[in-house]
Amino acid sequence: MTVEFAARLPLARNELDRDAEFRTTPDVGRVLRDDTATRFLPVHGAAMLRNADGTLRFVDAADVPESAPLVYLGRSLADAADAPAGTRFAAVLVDADTASRIEPDTDAWENLRMFGTELSARDQGLAVEAVAMANWHAVHGFSPRTGSDTEVVTGGWVRRDDQGHELFPRTDAAVIVGVVDRDDRILLGSNAAWDQDRYSLLAGFVEPGESLEDAVRREVFEESGVHVEEPEYLGSQPWPFPASLMVGFRARALDGDPSTVRPDGVEILDVQWFSREDIRGRAGDTLMLPGRTSIARAIIEEWYGGPLDLP
Repeated sequence: MTVEFAARLPLARNELDRDAEFRTTPDVGRVLRDDTATRFLPVHGAAMLRNADGTLRFVDAADVPESAPLVYLGRSLADAADAPAGTRFAAVLVDADTASRIEPDTDAWENLRMFGTELSARDQGLAVEAVAMANWHAVHGFSPRTGSDTEVVTGGWVRRDDQGHELFPRTDAAVIVGVVDRDDRILLGSNAAWDQDRYSLLAGFVEPGESLEDAVRREVFEESGVHVEEPEYLGSQPWPFPASLMVGFRARALDGDPSTVRPDGVEILDVQWFSREDIRGRAGDTLMLPGRTSIARAIIEEWYGGPLDLP
């Protein structure tokens, strides 16, 4: 991954030491709550609060009930106006009632998708980690082996059932591909769940027993009927909506008629080749592109040759 391309991935930035050893501290939640220097980040689903200057808004330990699950996020690596280097941060996963007590204005709770590009590297790293862990905790309250309740241990990074079985967070790998043809046009598809004028790159989850490169070939063919060669890794970015790691590739359509494409008709309703002139002429009008927080936008702009002046 080049430095230039990495700079286009807002959700891949980070200035945090995850400090995994500290997670094993006995009664780590109490240690964090008793330390007045700890910063607590309230997270409600994928939403959190920001200050007037756009920085993340932290709360005191007294502002959240001790029953709320806590996740140790790590220590800051650099000095900031609100916290010196070495400050410990923890996410507190709050329910609707606690969220309304902390901030009753529901509009103040913002989804990370909407403001990820506006955060500092430290705040972005904290927010992505916190949202990903909140999503994991939300669906692992019960053991898949025994059906019993699970308890939060190890600084929020493990859940344990009544028989001692431990559950650990997982991330689902997904490939996302900038496919170009012999005329250097890029292949974009419109998902059935989107507005009909919204297009993005083709993407899909990596299947068990499959390499990333094989997933590229399979997903592109399944969704568009296009065979590709030379999958080339570009970079990766976490996408905690709910639990993905987006692995970006570029690939070239095999020799043959590149205009012969067919959407799968289920997930993808339309597939088209776009030249740079097409993008310039239609983007923001009859063509909606992925948002700035996505790796899809970064790959499109890498092919395009520079930033696109769009939201």
